[in-house]
Amino acid sequence: MMSYEFYLLLACLVLLIVLLVRQASLTHRQENAGLKQEHDLAVLGNQLLDELDAQRDDSVSALQSANQNLLATMSQMGQNQTTLLESMQRQVLLSTRNQEEKITALRLENERQLDEMRRTVDQRLSESLDKKLDASFAQVSERLESVYKGLGEMHTLAAGVGDLKKVLTNVKTRGIWGEMQLGSLIRQALAPGQYEENVAVVPGSAERVEFAIRLPDRSGGTVWLAVDSKFPQEDYIRLVETSQAGDAAGAESARKALMQRLRAEAKKIASKYISPPYTADFAVMFLPVEGLYSEAIQSPELVETIQSADRVVLAGPGTFSAMLNALQMGFRTMAIEQRSGEVWKLLGEIKTDFSRFAETLEATRHRLEQAGETIDSAVSRTRTIRRKLSGLENLPEPAALQEPGESPNPEDRPE
Repeated sequence: MMSYEFYLLLACLVLLIVLLVRQASLTHRQENAGLKQEHDLAVLGNQLLDELDAQRDDSVSALQSANQNLLATMSQMGQNQTTLLESMQRQVLLSTRNQEEKITALRLENERQLDEMRRTVDQRLSESLDKKLDASFAQVSERLESVYKGLGEMHTLAAGVGDLKKVLTNVKTRGIWGEMQLGSLIRQALAPGQYEENVAVVPGSAERVEFAIRLPDRSGGTVWLAVDSKFPQEDYIRLVETSQAGDAAGAESARKALMQRLRAEAKKIASKYISPPYTADFAVMFLPVEGLYSEAIQSPELVETIQSADRVVLAGPGTFSAMLNALQMGFRTMAIEQRSGEVWKLLGEIKTDFSRFAETLEATRHRLEQAGETIDSAVSRTRTIRRKLSGLENLPEPAALQEPGESPNPEDRPE
């Protein structure tokens, strides 16, 4: 047992010695290889340094040669550029001198043309200004003459207005003027058969209204719409003068007097010209001046009282014209309605006649059908007779059928 361990230990020692010897040999080999590599690297480095030195010398020589060539080229280019610049400078100087000469000539030519244009413009402006001044003076002279004529016409018109004022101070003349204006408006808007002048609208009354308009009623007849013209000039002029003078108290007093006068005239119109069923249940008071009408409608209480209590409608020239236009449209609408009624009546008669015509046409159709049947029957009989006659044409002659010595018997003849 002990010898076996000894041998095993001895074997391990031997193996260990072998391994150490091999390791020492391997280490020696590696050292030799490292030295050899270092020697080879040193030799290779020396070779590379020699080659780099040779290349550097070649590069330096090439660079020096290229630098000399480049310097020579740059020197030549500098000389060429200097020559070119000198040539260009000479050309620029020559061109500048030519341009300056051309500019000088052009400036002189422009100055000459401008002088000519200035003289032409001055001449034309002078001529145009003279013509315009002459025309303006002529127009001013004509306008002054027109102004002088207008002043003369204004003096004449002022005299005429004074005469008109004197005329209008007469109550009768003032009433005639209002009637004329009222009549002009009515004649322009209505047909002659739609109104009457100076008519007694109430039967048996002696009062005659200036104008009365025919209005249709529901029964198919007509009633009168009385239109009376009123012009309380004194009260109106007093109101205008006090208003222009700035007299408030006087203007208020004149306005009250004017309202009272209009109310009194409305009562007169209501009592004289409103009498249903002969007249309409209202009348119209025509005020021939718009200013007077404007003053009247500035008092709503007066307008409402006159309309509700007296059944009188106030109307100025513009308002009355609109009223007449509305009445005319109403007349036209009524005429259209009447004509529509006549058309409907005529259509009813036409409908009745058309029904009769339809009955007559139906009877005619039956008769035509009967006549057609009769004709068809006659045609059939004609065809039958024709067939029979065609059969007779094929029979022998009567002389060929008789015996000698016999006379033909009429009863034996075919029908």
